[in-house]
Amino acid sequence: MPSERSLVVEFSIVPVGTQGTSLSEYVARACEAAKRSGVNYQLTPMCTVFEAGSLDQAFEVIRAAHEAVLEAGAERVLTSIRIDDRKDKKRTMEDKVRAVEERLSKQDPHR
Repeated sequence: MPSERSLVVEFSIVPVGTQGTSLSEYVARACEAAKRSGVNYQLTPMCTVFEAGSLDQAFEVIRAAHEAVLEAGAERVLTSIRIDDRKDKKRTMEDKVRAVEERLSKQDPHR
């Protein structure tokens, strides 16, 4: 069994106490922090997902993004985290999506 861990991490940061309803500036700051960390990440409409090799790395990325949103002017920040921590085999975000898409294409050959 491989000893390398494979983590896919999802996080969402909600700034509270902002001047308006648009959050794109805060999301951009969080993404910039993820990008600076060097992890492979993907922005989605509702969260950010990234790959990490350890829990320490995962929490460092999330902490940097959390702090970046506070530094951008949010008075309060709510951060939600979900972690898929796999030890049996290395999987990437793309692998996980591809596995589902392959199953869907077998069910619907027109896909």
